[in-house]
Amino acid sequence: MKIYTKTGDKGETALFDGTRLSKDDIRIESYGTVDELNSFIGVLMASLQDNDLLAELSGIQKELFVIGSYLATPIEKSNLLKLKTFDQKPIDYLEQCIDRMDKELPALTAFILPSGSVAIANSHVCRTICRRAERRVVTLSSIENINLNLIVYLNRLSDYFFTVSRYIALKSQTAENLWMP
Repeated sequence: MKIYTKTGDKGETALFDGTRLSKDDIRIESYGTVDELNSFIGVLMASLQDNDLLAELSGIQKELFVIGSYLATPIEKSNLLKLKTFDQKPIDYLEQCIDRMDKELPALTAFILPSGSVAIANSHVCRTICRRAERRVVTLSSIENINLNLIVYLNRLSDYFFTVSRYIALKSQTAENLWMP
């Protein structure tokens, strides 16, 4: 199979069901931003090396592929393609991960500037890409029916990456760069 098909050379791409859309369509922007986030999670993982977060992050990457599949499929056709169910369970899992890390963290007393180490900064980049993905999916949800758990998951995931940045700082004994007005 060739990697290039030339079918997108005129600025269009195909959804799972074969429907063609402009590459700047909000649906394409939505799953494209989720894909960008997934790629940057790989950068975060590479900067962590041997870390207890790697398995969690790998699981999140897999969930993001499921989210991308949902976003690439109009909801009325999602049953035809036998997509994996995306319900409350992945959201609950993220909350458990956040709570586990948060128990070890000092109280938050100020805004934190995204810096400290490559891994900490990468986690903040994941957080901000995730917020952008969430905004794109919210926009999509205002014009089309989507699984609303996708929005909740992305919202929680950005909180997860913020917590991860603090957790990495704690475990690596890197001082958090607090913003003081």
